[in-house]
Amino acid sequence: MAGLLCEFRDWWGYAEPSDAEMGVRVERLIASGEAEFLLAGETDAPAGVCQLRYRFGLWLGTPDCWLEDLFVRESARGRGVGRALAEAAIERARERGSRRIELDVNDANPAALALYERLGFSAWVESAGGRNLLMRLRL
Repeated sequence: MAGLLCEFRDWWGYAEPSDAEMGVRVERLIASGEAEFLLAGETDAPAGVCQLRYRFGLWLGTPDCWLEDLFVRESARGRGVGRALAEAAIERARERGSRRIELDVNDANPAALALYERLGFSAWVESAGGRNLLMRLRL
């Protein structure tokens, strides 16, 4: 898993975390019980990875699921691996009792955006007269 996530880091052009630190962080997330990783492809050479994170949500009274990362190796793209991972993520969230799954996607990644839209995700939802926007403050 950490190796695939390092490939994802490289795809984005990031320098950090290091390969070793990525492994430490993946282990920490797994140990917490609040994250899961799904793999797709051959057992000895996975083609893709998906990270799911969970937290209890006040408004729905169930665990909220955040699809943190979904990455497919370049050599496996266009073969349905990403779709299979996304569908498995949705099913896994349901199994854990989640009533919503959320994510962010960069609009510079049109293939991912199109995939999520085909699966029913929407970029924004009208709510109480306005739009719900994903916003972030880096500290």
